[in-house]
Amino acid sequence: MLAGLAVGIGAGAAARWLLGEESQGLARFIEYVAQPVGQIFLRLLFMLVIPLVFSALVLGIAGLGDLRSLGRIGAKTFVYTLAVSSIAVFLGIFLVNVLQPGRGLPPETQARLLEGAAARASAIAPSPGQRSGMDLILQLVPTNPIRAAADGDILAVMFFALMFGIGLCLVRTDASRHLERGIEGLYDVTMRLIQMVIRLAPFGVAALLFTLTAQLGYDVLVLLGRYVGVVVLALAIHQFVVYSLAVKLLGGMSPLTFFRGIQDAMLVAFSTASSNATLPTALDVAQRGLKLPPHVSRFVLTIGATANQNGTALFEGVTVLFLAQFYGVALTLGQQATVVLICIMGGIGTAGVPAGSIPILAMILGLVGIPVEGIGLILGADRFLDMCRTTLNVTGDLAAAVVVSRGEGDVSRPPLP
Repeated sequence: MLAGLAVGIGAGAAARWLLGEESQGLARFIEYVAQPVGQIFLRLLFMLVIPLVFSALVLGIAGLGDLRSLGRIGAKTFVYTLAVSSIAVFLGIFLVNVLQPGRGLPPETQARLLEGAAARASAIAPSPGQRSGMDLILQLVPTNPIRAAADGDILAVMFFALMFGIGLCLVRTDASRHLERGIEGLYDVTMRLIQMVIRLAPFGVAALLFTLTAQLGYDVLVLLGRYVGVVVLALAIHQFVVYSLAVKLLGGMSPLTFFRGIQDAMLVAFSTASSNATLPTALDVAQRGLKLPPHVSRFVLTIGATANQNGTALFEGVTVLFLAQFYGVALTLGQQATVVLICIMGGIGTAGVPAGSIPILAMILGLVGIPVEGIGLILGADRFLDMCRTTLNVTGDLAAAVVVSRGEGDVSRPPLP
């Protein structure tokens, strides 16, 4: 992806400099070559959004086990996950609104970028239309989940998946277990297809960024640097401020002891950019470094690898608002509330693998009317940001294990200094 970023930006800037931004030849190349390649890549991602969201969210909820028998541990895990994910999303959106990393383009440039972009976005990501107030609440509950999926009403699909997962938790029969394994198979197949699509990402990124750079020149690099800075700042605040307060006030453990005990898991998370790949190390440090009860740490960390993705939720919120600023798309309060809801639920239903959040992100952009071509700008820097947010995700899982473990039996913890 980094190579695609370099090629797209370099070739686009060179074409703009050599041919001029008003060149008809450059315009035809963008229309018949660069844009179609980028659109095909985006369509492949959108093709897999519905099966990915449904299967991942159902399995994330069903993985909690029997809600009636889990009792206190399950309830504490669920409440903590929702609360901290909400804090992460609101923190990211607050920083984007304050620092405005996507501002700076002249209005005429933004207007030129939007020409035809909205139509192309709606062609591959149909929007269910504007919603506000009570309509948003009512339409969360679909009368027909199949129609909701066909209409691209992702919030309704997420609500149905949430209810379906709860149903699987409550019905513990052989038939329901077979159904759960079938959904797990759907998830595995979808993830394999996404891995194949992601292999094409360098070409898609190069094509999308060629178009942007040919239209904007080097201004795109300045905006990209500001975006990366805001994402890293938000992740750092959540990592070292929010989690420190959580483990100290809710878990009764020194933040210094906590971070010292999990440094191996943080290193593996940063290097692999995968919560699932880091799970064995996280389980090990939870028992050896933090001295947490094994039955609690195994439950919380296994579920958290998919259902407690604070870094992913924060990243998606920041990215959507950044691209809205970049394209000059004004999001209403209701649309921002929709973004918050999807990001929180996406933190539960996002795959714990490299680039697992990209299909969800592309879907959110289309839902709120932001041109999905902008995702090429994000993908160029996504590998580094993926490593950073995975570190936050894994740290969040271990912080949740510390909080949930408090009061759950004998815990031989390192003493407070």
